[in-house]
Amino acid sequence: MSKVVIIDYGAGNVKSVKFACERLGLNAELSNDPEVIKSADKLIFPGQGEASSSMRDLKANNLIDVIKEAKQPFLGICLGMQMMCNYMQEGNTDGLGIFPLSVDLFEGNEVKVPHMGWNQIEGLKTPLMEGLKENEHVYFVHSYFVPASEWTIAKANYPEAFSAALHKDNFYGCQFHPEKSGLAGQKILENFIKM
Repeated sequence: MSKVVIIDYGAGNVKSVKFACERLGLNAELSNDPEVIKSADKLIFPGQGEASSSMRDLKANNLIDVIKEAKQPFLGICLGMQMMCNYMQEGNTDGLGIFPLSVDLFEGNEVKVPHMGWNQIEGLKTPLMEGLKENEHVYFVHSYFVPASEWTIAKANYPEAFSAALHKDNFYGCQFHPEKSGLAGQKILENFIKM
């Protein structure tokens, strides 16, 4: 069975991700130990909170290079996905630079911030999205977004299209919370674990 490690650097949603793995029959391990992280078959990188302090926590736990050099399938969730980008407008913060993209604040009179609740995803690509239907509903909570790009494997609209999920090499990211997205989210986690 795959050894799944959830990178535990102080983000608030690690427990809900662990429970979601348990619902799939997986005993995922929470760890901030670089050696344990390197030995995993699959890595999940949750995120909740503020960008600059989360990057500081990663640095304090000596996890920046460990993440950037990961070779196994790697899934960033919410702020975890955003931190995998080059730059985050929140706190004027440099990210991990895995995706050469920036993370911008939702702005404009027609949008409420944060974007919160169920929204549809479309343009689904890659094995991560296998078995999901176009316009499937998933659960979002975020004030910042990654614009659509060549690495986008699912889009949502609020009101313009943005990246609901990203993929590059062994790195995947979901802006939404698969662990809170019912059967659709469970399927995404299952697809990731099967990689």
